[in-house]
Amino acid sequence: MEKQKLIRITTVPLSLDKLLSGQLRFMSKKYQVIAVSSEKEYLEKVGAKEGVPTFHLEMTRQITPLADVLAVIRLYSFLRKEKPFIVHSHTPKAGIVGMLAAKLAGIPHRLHTVAGLPLLESRGLKRKLLDFVEKVTYACATAVYPNSNGLKDIIIKNHYCTASKLKVIAQGSSNGIDTAFFNPDLYTEAQSQTLKEKWGLSDKDFVLIFVGRLVTDKGINELVAAFQQVHKMHDHLRLLLVGDYEAHLDPLSPATIEIIQKNEAIIAVGFQYDVRPFFAIANALVFPSYREGFPNVVMQAGAMNLPCIVSNINGCNEIIQEGSNGTIMPVKNSEAIVEKIRQFVEEKEYYTALQTNARKMILSRYDQQLVWNAILEEYCLLK
Repeated sequence: MEKQKLIRITTVPLSLDKLLSGQLRFMSKKYQVIAVSSEKEYLEKVGAKEGVPTFHLEMTRQITPLADVLAVIRLYSFLRKEKPFIVHSHTPKAGIVGMLAAKLAGIPHRLHTVAGLPLLESRGLKRKLLDFVEKVTYACATAVYPNSNGLKDIIIKNHYCTASKLKVIAQGSSNGIDTAFFNPDLYTEAQSQTLKEKWGLSDKDFVLIFVGRLVTDKGINELVAAFQQVHKMHDHLRLLLVGDYEAHLDPLSPATIEIIQKNEAIIAVGFQYDVRPFFAIANALVFPSYREGFPNVVMQAGAMNLPCIVSNINGCNEIIQEGSNGTIMPVKNSEAIVEKIRQFVEEKEYYTALQTNARKMILSRYDQQLVWNAILEEYCLLK
């Protein structure tokens, strides 16, 4: 019997490669999977890695009405030709393009995963436009999957669609975590020591790590200000920043950049393809983001046995249970970051108790196979 076709769409192939890594190959055991995204060369590499064919569709993350209409027309033609059973989109632009084209093409099952709502930080006419686009996306979809309960509540509160169309799969997350890959036992003391020496870290240092884009809405301005303050109390503290700046989209304040450049206790290592070695030399994750869907970074850190300090936003406050595997603080609050860091450093028994639970809580709730099987079960319910 010929496999039914499943088309997975993201705006950029980085999302297929990183946020959904391994999932397309897993689904191809049951379905004929086609990956759709922009950036043709990168997309083809992802297709080869996942073992699935690809279709190049140029899309942008910005508001580009003419280009977006052309993308809808091109995808509509492709869908009419391929006649898939399911079209499943991720990310905002791929959502509106994918769901609208699939609706016009008469595709029976149109699924959209919501892994974050960037529009929440927008205001004025831009916010109204983005709200409208979100409502159109959900109206064209036959089912919408927020990847956290917090996101589901936000969608209902903003009247983007009815609650009956929404479902959180498993306990959240779009892809779960490969806990065999994110495993601290893979790194020897000697390997970690070599990396520490490379970045000027010593065994007596207490290393806080942030992994992600170094931008304002990840809370980096507050984090750097808080670290500057608490480092004066504990000079063995170090802050490891793993990620790139995005000055053209969401720049940090000049004061923050200056502190990062001048404070020798802050180590910015740029984007790293493999973040695991850096988790292996850290003591705790600090993640003061303003908004998230279901942040992979927090799950990755937990799987690497790091207790986490996170902001009280959806996703973060579901992965982290207060006082069990980490702690939760108010958003956009440098003083709260100071207090939480001090507690980790000064209360050794508290820190150790959190660390003891960190990995096992990820294993029990977010292991990748659990999430993949739950998504597959959802597909299999479709008739």
